[in-house]
Amino acid sequence: MSLRKIKAWSAAVALSVLCAPSLAAWPEDQTIELVVGFAPGGGTDLMARALVPFLEKKLGGKTRIVVVNKPGAGGEISTTYLARAKPDGYTVGFINVPGFVFIPMYKQASYKTDDVRIIARVVDDPAVLMVRSDAKYRTIPAILEQLKKDPGSLSFATSGRGTSGHQALLKIESAANVKGTDIAFKGAGEFKSALIGGHVDFAIASVGEYLAGYGDMKTITPVAVMNPTRVSAIPDVPTIYEAGLKVRVTSERAIAGPKALPDDIANRFQQAIKDTIADPAFVATVKNDAAVLAYMSGAEFTKSLEVIREELVPFVGAMK
Repeated sequence: MSLRKIKAWSAAVALSVLCAPSLAAWPEDQTIELVVGFAPGGGTDLMARALVPFLEKKLGGKTRIVVVNKPGAGGEISTTYLARAKPDGYTVGFINVPGFVFIPMYKQASYKTDDVRIIARVVDDPAVLMVRSDAKYRTIPAILEQLKKDPGSLSFATSGRGTSGHQALLKIESAANVKGTDIAFKGAGEFKSALIGGHVDFAIASVGEYLAGYGDMKTITPVAVMNPTRVSAIPDVPTIYEAGLKVRVTSERAIAGPKALPDDIANRFQQAIKDTIADPAFVATVKNDAAVLAYMSGAEFTKSLEVIREELVPFVGAMK
């Protein structure tokens, strides 16, 4: 072969390599991180781990997803990590509302809510107040009477300042003009032993977290759900409205990515989430959360955050 032909052949090979489509593309060529802002064992962590095999299947091919826990600061650490990640579809994570909205409202947070792109909401999970079954105060009237008599005398475990559990306590304090003592943990899985061991008087978690971690325990009793109506998963548990306090608090969990996440990746992920939540096999897997599964598109949920923000304005002063 002549030198001229060799050069021509080499150029053709090089051009074909440049023009050929990649053999490996999202979501198959790297492992996707699904970031959780709370310690293992809590409601968000359990939901994330249940979602993984179904999302892998719905996304197809050789998709691999791994749950990465980055607990602390009520979810601020994980949200900041998510916001600063490369927008290539290989880093997504849970945001937990209302904390996601509330944290930047009362302090100089390391993220803004528009630093991330919400892909889809997964869960709308009301808060529930829990107590040891042998505790002295096991009803809302008894709890309020004690706190009025001795402010700060009862302690309440939550998943961190600004989280839904903490906001439940703030709203109870405001509605009843009482004062409790907040004990912040890094997740519902972490404060379980504290409640069981009597190191805290009460704990505030979501209904899903209660069912997953405490539902079959005779040593723990749910006092009330922070919802206008009773929850079908625990129909015998009264609402706090029945005790005269109009306190509604819910934990909404959504999956999000960095702000610049491309439309095609966000849309494909959103469809995989929607299909997973509608999958009977998935619903059976997360039976404790089945009653609170509540899919909403990223665009719809992003719009709803404005309403939540307005509801939280009166509590900013209490945090500062």
